[in-house]
Amino acid sequence: MIKLLLVEDEPSVRKGLRMRLAAEPDVTIVGEAADDKAALALTRKLRPDVVLMDIEMPRLDGIAAAKALRAISPCIAVILLTIHDDDATRARAQAAGAAACITKRGLADNLLPAIRQAARR
Repeated sequence: MIKLLLVEDEPSVRKGLRMRLAAEPDVTIVGEAADDKAALALTRKLRPDVVLMDIEMPRLDGIAAAKALRAISPCIAVILLTIHDDDATRARAQAAGAAACITKRGLADNLLPAIRQAARR
């Protein structure tokens, strides 16, 4: 079972992701956060396998948060969600230690494979 922490500041997007992921037999959402501070605290407490996080968050952005999460738990896999589909964003995400950077437009096809691949690392 893949333990996933869902981090998204928009409640409706977070709800949609939760509903989609809840249907998967090998994924369990162990917690949800709306900002980086809660994400860091929940990561320390829950020790998820994968953190699925929006790249644009209040205060600390998802790329900086990915670095902080990996500092807390180096074996954690962080998947960043973004509306930006460009090489610079992907390069920044990779440099921060993110396992994947997925565009929100490509969620239907790419989200679950990315989660499963990240959890196998």
